[in-house]
Amino acid sequence: MQLRLAVFASGGGSNFRAILENSRSYEVVLCVSNRASAGALTIAKEHDTPACVVNPKEFANKADYVQELLGVLRQHGVNFIALAGYLCKIPGAVVSEYSNRILNIHPALLPDFGGKGFYGMRVHEAVLRAGVPMTGATVHFVDEEYDTGPILVQARVPVMPGDTAQQLATRVLREEHVLYPKALSLVASGRVTVSGRKVTIHPAT
Repeated sequence: MQLRLAVFASGGGSNFRAILENSRSYEVVLCVSNRASAGALTIAKEHDTPACVVNPKEFANKADYVQELLGVLRQHGVNFIALAGYLCKIPGAVVSEYSNRILNIHPALLPDFGGKGFYGMRVHEAVLRAGVPMTGATVHFVDEEYDTGPILVQARVPVMPGDTAQQLATRVLREEHVLYPKALSLVASGRVTVSGRKVTIHPAT
């Protein structure tokens, strides 16, 4: 399958930039944000990538929001979605429409330090409070709950003595920028299959 990718981003868009700049095996055809001020929209403009803002708070009801979101994805021929710092929960109807075709990146080694409320700096603060020696990043398929979908790939990052949350976040983000394009390239290669909660990465032929 030729990946025609929509990247959803709410913030500065550094993972979006990494995905764009490593897009040799997939095509980024759309950037979607829920915030008109998102830095990711500026990055999209710099790369001549179509972009749009779909904010669920601006719709009278959830059905209208879902219809608009699915409509814009279909309009651009999107067949795969990558969430990159997107802070809105994906509606169940969209998850169903794109079953096993939505990835998310999380700044910890799931299933630890995941779930509702665990995002951004909150994750790294929780890691430091727990006193664990290792954290990292996880790319996983998206289901209808927060951070519970099947895991595709992970990268491990050591927690150093005296780390602040910001220092840890910076090291983890550096790994995210490598891991996410790698994960998307694996999917684009046709080597990834999902069965229930099991993800298999088949050998290259």
